[in-house]
Amino acid sequence: MSEEETPTPGSRPEPGSRDPDGLLARAGARGDPDRDQHFLVDDRVLDRLPGYAREADADLSHVLEVGAGTGALTDRLLAAADRVTAVERDPDLAAFLREEFAAEVEAGVLTVIEGDALDVDLPEFSASVSNLPYGASSEIAFRLLPRGRPMVLMFQREFAERMAADPGTDDYGRLSVTAGHYAGVAVVETVPPEAFSPPPAVESAVVRTTPRDPAYDAPDDDFLMRFLRAVFTQRRKTMRNAVRNTAHISGLGDPDAVVAAADGDLMGRRAGDVTPAEFAELARLAHEVAGTRCRVWPSSAASTWCTTPQRTPSCSPTPSSRASRRATCCSTSARGRATSRGGLARRGSRSSGRT
Repeated sequence: MSEEETPTPGSRPEPGSRDPDGLLARAGARGDPDRDQHFLVDDRVLDRLPGYAREADADLSHVLEVGAGTGALTDRLLAAADRVTAVERDPDLAAFLREEFAAEVEAGVLTVIEGDALDVDLPEFSASVSNLPYGASSEIAFRLLPRGRPMVLMFQREFAERMAADPGTDDYGRLSVTAGHYAGVAVVETVPPEAFSPPPAVESAVVRTTPRDPAYDAPDDDFLMRFLRAVFTQRRKTMRNAVRNTAHISGLGDPDAVVAAADGDLMGRRAGDVTPAEFAELARLAHEVAGTRCRVWPSSAASTWCTTPQRTPSCSPTPSSRASRRATCCSTSARGRATSRGGLARRGSRSSGRT
């Protein structure tokens, strides 16, 4: 269908046949880099995206698309999937999608959700194929990854390469370990700026994620992710110093105990050279031998530190416990005791840092 063509009432273009430039023209959309709007208009790239999911034998019974824009990718997905849910935060574009794809909406094969993908309730889905808005791509990806579904996602190329990087490479970091915890990650295509309207300032890349269980045992995800965030803030230091220096981020009550119990060779390396399995083992060890720090209510100068190993890493007290001045995660058993900040937190050593 050309730019000049407008669907006549009652007509229904074949799924996959809509022209991306024609969709832009009918929507009256020009794209706005300041609003993170770069519409994918290259037919060849659009045609390949659903294929990357099929190559991985992804279940396409219900595909989630985040950042549907004017519907160029939506159109391709309707040709490949049994059902599509498209999320679009721009109210005008969401209204356009409902009008442009009115027949598909009426037939129950397309649902348009208007709102921010970080805020709306997402449905159950079998796979996701999306051209993500750059500014929120990381947050959206890590909202989707724990759902354990195969995905084909468009990112900035630099972000994509860091996501798929191997240990010991310049691009390897917290993003690589975190993404790999949930899925196998591969960059399957780089996309030039000219494939978009308006063209972004950087190249893009398509990433395919294949959900998998990690090949290692780890403490719960919240603690592992907090531990990774902590040590990678000091990636140029040895793990020994990184663990000690970032207890205020990881929440470890006794980082010295972790250093003492861990493998010496591992603690002498830098975070960029530690494998995901080694990170998981170290996090498990830290979870067992060191306590977690807890802030108490009411909001006074005092804080409470828990020196007993905690199986529940979230130390936020419930509202009903505020009057008790002790967070619900703290323990006063014989194995450890809680003291106010500035007091003795463990074996006569002074606690340091804040949560």
